[in-house]
Amino acid sequence: MTFPSISVDRGRMAILEAKEGVKGRVFTIELDSGDALKRVSVPNGAQRILLEGTIGQLKHARFVEDAILELVGTGGVLRVDLSRNDLARFSQKCLGEEEK
Repeated sequence: MTFPSISVDRGRMAILEAKEGVKGRVFTIELDSGDALKRVSVPNGAQRILLEGTIGQLKHARFVEDAILELVGTGGVLRVDLSRNDLARFSQKCLGEEEK
């Protein structure tokens, strides 16, 4: 299966721009419609923010340049600054904790 290169370039650039000057993991969400955004909650003085919505049915999931996990749905795209190696490492760690 092949994917359009413009999606890869746009996704990589969105993550790089969001990551500039930020420590920790970065994510971007592109929604085809505002109707897909179910809830945004930013309580006064709260430390936590809730974003809730849908990207629709999952069309495919892949790693862009082994550095960005990209989930593409029928209604949007979720990209997370998470490499294939990071996911494998965290998965192994979680599996090891479950065995204890």
